This record gives sequence, C-alpha cells and structure tokens, in this order.
Amino acid sequence: MRRWLDKMYKVSCWLAAGCIASIALLVVCQVFLNLLDRCSSLLTGTAIGLTIPSYADFTGFLLAAASFLSLAYTLREGGHIRVTLVTGNLSKKTQRIVEVWCTGVASCITLYFTWYTALLTHESFVYHDLSPGMIAVPIWIPQTAMLLGLVILSIALIDELVTILSGGSASYTGKGEKLLAKEEGDIVEGLLEKG
Repeated sequence: MRRWLDKMYKVSCWLAAGCIASIALLVVCQVFLNLLDRCSSLLTGTAIGLTIPSYADFTGFLLAAASFLSLAYTLREGGHIRVTLVTGNLSKKTQRIVEVWCTGVASCITLYFTWYTALLTHESFVYHDLSPGMIAVPIWIPQTAMLLGLVILSIALIDELVTILSGGSASYTGKGEKLLAKEEGDIVEGLLEKG
C-alpha cells in the first residue's frame, strides 16, 4: 500500500510538472508569434495578427491544475511552510498531540473542500458551463484537475494522520528543518573560518 500511495503522489507531481512545462511552451509560442507579427509590421507596415486563441485562459487553467496537483507531493516532501517555533519547544508527547490535531483539522478542511469542489464540478458539467474566452472550454475540465489534486491531497493528509496515530512520524517533519539547520551550520562554519 505504501508503494502505491507514494507512486500516486509522484505521478500527481509529474502531472503538475507537465502543466508547468505546457505553460512555458504556450508562452514561448505566443512570444514567437508576437515577434513574427512585429517583424511583419516593420517590413510590410501591417501586422498579421498572429495569436494563440485563449492562450491566457489555457495558461490559467494549467496553472490551477499544476498548483492543486502538486499539493500532496509537496506535503509529503516537507515543502510546505511550517512554523515550528512553538512546537519545537514542546515535549514530545505534546508535539504528537498538536501534530494529530493539526493534521486532523487539515484533513477535515481538505475533505470539505474536496466535496464542495466535486459538487461544483458536477454542477458545471450538468449546466454545460463554458469559459468566456475566444475558445469556449467546458469549465468542468479544468475543475476536474483541481478536484483530482484535492482528492490526492485528502488521501495524503489522511495517510499522514494514520501514520502519526499509529506511532510513526509524519513524512513531512524534519526534512525542511534539517535543510535549514545544514544551511545555518554552513553559514556559521563560513563565519568561523573568516574570523
């Protein structure tokens, strides 16, 4: 089960990376078309009017998909910002209680958000809602990517909660703190060498 869950988180992250790469490709293509248009305007006096229809809408949809699809993997890797100033000074038992409470509340909020997004996506599908751009895209398509990211995030949070409740430590703890401590250690070491 652990390998399957980790693979799901990683696939979700790769989908998010694909969305970011698609955004970059769309923007580069549009910039190239703008350059061609500008060159045509300078050479002939008239612009051709080259553009990718609704490219701003598509990049927005891809950005939303990338943001939501990357949430679970980022959580598992400890990439989300965590303020450990208070919890770092608590006893281990109290830290565990706070960690269970925080992960449980985050799971409940995310499950509610997932449910609400599922209802919204279903409503958009039923009523055939379309985006207002030059190319009318059924709005349930980008909403589905958002919903998928939320479903995977909900699974990741419940996975973390079960791990903490069963006596293990959450996957996201320690990674960012170790990196920060290493950077601080490198800075102090550098200062000592100079001094």
